[in-house]
Amino acid sequence: MDFPPAPDPDSPYALTQARASAIYEIVLCSGVPSQLALAYMFSLAGFSPIGAGGTLSFAYIATLLLVDATLLIGLIFWFLRRHGEEPRAVFLGRQPIKQEMLLGLPMTGVVFILAVVVLSTAQRFFPTLHNVAENPLQQLIQSPAQALMLVLVATIGGGLREEIQRAFILHRFEQHLGGGRVGLILYSLIFGLGHSLQGWDAVLTTTLLGAFWGYVYLTRRSIVAPVVSHSGFNAAEIFVFLLRGPM
Repeated sequence: MDFPPAPDPDSPYALTQARASAIYEIVLCSGVPSQLALAYMFSLAGFSPIGAGGTLSFAYIATLLLVDATLLIGLIFWFLRRHGEEPRAVFLGRQPIKQEMLLGLPMTGVVFILAVVVLSTAQRFFPTLHNVAENPLQQLIQSPAQALMLVLVATIGGGLREEIQRAFILHRFEQHLGGGRVGLILYSLIFGLGHSLQGWDAVLTTTLLGAFWGYVYLTRRSIVAPVVSHSGFNAAEIFVFLLRGPM
């Protein structure tokens, strides 16, 4: 019995299909569909994002971020396995994990200094960018215990989840959507705009930080140093606010 020949992976149809699949996966793993779906499910369960005092609910935000991180990481791993890709190769590469962790520690200080310089420069020369007086997420920090819990949430929902997400999206751009540099520019802009509720100065800062972490991933082929740096930066931000108020 004769079987039809396998489709040519370099044919226009196959390339178009691969690009469409990559875009579909990127959109699903962007965090927007998953958080909207979770918010809808929470509303059906009577779980409100607004607490008794009219501010953001700590329990709601923490639960949303942790559940979303779990779902998103699981979805990314599933997409990789579905295409016969090994998550360890995509996220850890060949670099020794301990070496990458040690690299991530001083990177934490670098990104913290970068954030301070960018925010200070923006507030001095472009004060209109500081259009949000107080970061809404800072309302969540009412005690040292909440600050510690928020550090845990920021490590999982920020440092780990966002760096896995960033690496996956850059990986797909490299494969089908114009290359890693294109993905780095576009996703850094999207990553920054995702922080627009914190002000346009925060958008500028997070765009540059996202570009930095993405560049490290593309250079090292490992998310370990960006995860350590990102988590450390988030923790430093929380403790600086707890001790001294907003930067």
